[in-house]
Amino acid sequence: MKETELKIHTYGDKVLRNKSLPVKKVGEEERRILDKMVDIMYTHGGIGLAAPQVGINKQIIIINVGKGLYKLINPKISEKKGSAVLEEGCLSLPGISVEVKRAKRIFVEAMDEFNKDVAFWADDLFSRAIQHEIDHLVGKLIIDYASFIKRIKIRKNLKKKLNHK
Repeated sequence: MKETELKIHTYGDKVLRNKSLPVKKVGEEERRILDKMVDIMYTHGGIGLAAPQVGINKQIIIINVGKGLYKLINPKISEKKGSAVLEEGCLSLPGISVEVKRAKRIFVEAMDEFNKDVAFWADDLFSRAIQHEIDHLVGKLIIDYASFIKRIKIRKNLKKKLNHK
């Protein structure tokens, strides 16, 4: 897929449920994908975006919660501390929010866009956004955190919204 064709895929699209493949080495193609993902995220007012959301089956995420732009390749969480429940939204599930319990503080290990290893602690919203985007890399969506009854209601609402586009 050419990066000019990238768009946000929404609930019901099978690409959102795929497990993403690790990136062996970040090259020009991955950097173009990252740049296009940044444009898409900012255009849609998001604070994070994962490659599967734009139809790319690679372990690539971007985050900006006001601490600068992070471009993370093959991100892994190696330590978690505390927990908190907050409502989350998602660009792939427009107009939907779900309460999600996540770690308050995480230690993240990844590679940057220049193939350099990075490792850092992330707290609060930054931590939550990273965990949310990593979920996308394994095909997990916020709707999966909802109760069975709430999931049925959400699916109904999403089908109405997405069919009227």
